[in-house]
Amino acid sequence: MSAGAARATGAGSSWFQRFLLPGFAFKAVVIGGGYATGRELAEFFLPSGPWGGLAAMLLAMLLWSVICATTFAFARAAGAFDYRSFFERLLGRGWVLFEVGYVLLVTLVLAVFGAAAGEIGAAIFGLPQLAGTAILAASIALFVTFGNESVEGLFKYVSFLLYGVYALFMVLALGSFGDVIAARFAIPAPSDGWVLGGLTYTGYNVIGAVVILPVIRHLTSQRDAIVAGLIAGPLAMAPAILFFVAMIAFYPGIMDETLPSDFMLRQLGMPLFHLLFQFMIFAALLESGAGSVHAINERVDAARRARGRTPLGKRARGAIAAALLVGCMFLADRFGLVTLIASGYRVLSWVFLAVYVGPLLTIGIFRLVRGIRAPAEAPSAAIEGNI
Repeated sequence: MSAGAARATGAGSSWFQRFLLPGFAFKAVVIGGGYATGRELAEFFLPSGPWGGLAAMLLAMLLWSVICATTFAFARAAGAFDYRSFFERLLGRGWVLFEVGYVLLVTLVLAVFGAAAGEIGAAIFGLPQLAGTAILAASIALFVTFGNESVEGLFKYVSFLLYGVYALFMVLALGSFGDVIAARFAIPAPSDGWVLGGLTYTGYNVIGAVVILPVIRHLTSQRDAIVAGLIAGPLAMAPAILFFVAMIAFYPGIMDETLPSDFMLRQLGMPLFHLLFQFMIFAALLESGAGSVHAINERVDAARRARGRTPLGKRARGAIAAALLVGCMFLADRFGLVTLIASGYRVLSWVFLAVYVGPLLTIGIFRLVRGIRAPAEAPSAAIEGNI
């Protein structure tokens, strides 16, 4: 793909596709099993107390915006619309370092999603944990089988559901225990570790910016890339902040709950809303899992095209998804949600800060300022329309 072709990629794109879709897609990847259930918020933010936790979340949101904006601008300038092409342009032969880390993260993330789905099925419907996990795996495989349009539609409509449910949850929570929330914020509490918590949470989640590179083919200019990236941080963090504020009503005891969301919903005592919220969490797990698996499909598809082979078909996409999901769901059944989040995410966070964020904010910005040109034939050139 020539530089000119890369810049013409977004011709005919709508305002939504240019400015909101990247943020919705980024939110879809990061919200996942731990964020949606409140488990990640309890793990990374509540140890710093109410105010320290909010400070850590705002730090992560700011860093997400800066990194997304830089990532989108670099990818568009380089004509790199899948993560392998992106890191080949950023790290050269060092792209393999990211690949190894990403495969490990996807394994962990899908295991967390499977564990969360199993917990939800058991808590709400009394199903065996493997049943909820299997339903989620089948749903993810179905959506990624049909490629970009299917996954982008999922990002769009689940986002509307998610923001609406979180907003309603906040209204109900304030009405039911708003006084308790205010009282908890007024009580002095340790805020130590908020910077480390914000950096750690940023590290493993920010790779969502490269996972969702296929959707930035809609961007029409570098201005679009920067604006979409800056918007992505608040779009991804707003639901978490609403949920965190509501969680403070039960601080510090809620830190020990496997599913903080289910615990809080039981305190509300609204069975119908409880079911709606859990359906929303399942939908969030679905879009997050679909985003992660779709990125691998796009990377495989780009590599095939670069070798002159036929595009990845629907059956192949479904088969790759099924193979990934079956292996990862075994981990979910073996280790459980809390253990996966506490032990796995912290290590990978620092790996991605080293192999992605550090090089991006140094080498990447330097090359953007100097002027980076897309290669004559980028591996990712044919991602458009490969449904």
